[in-house]
Amino acid sequence: MLSIAALQAVVTAVPFDGEPSDAELDAIEQELPLILAEVDLLDVQIALLDRVPSELDTRRLRRARRRMLEARRELSNRAPLGGAA
Repeated sequence: MLSIAALQAVVTAVPFDGEPSDAELDAIEQELPLILAEVDLLDVQIALLDRVPSELDTRRLRRARRRMLEARRELSNRAPLGGAA
């Protein structure tokens, strides 16, 4: 029977400190415009949940959706982190 104890040292060799790595923080920073645009869109959608949208509300929703799509496009057109193309 294979002992699991011998494999455990390999699995737990690097302790997890609960903090994001520098690479993860860089990825979050790069995606921040998209995250903020998605939050703005969500705010507009939540505001319109309990009422019939007026013309102004419809414009706000379209603008927020356009900003989110633009941020998504910009992020997808950027070179990925690490210089790989």
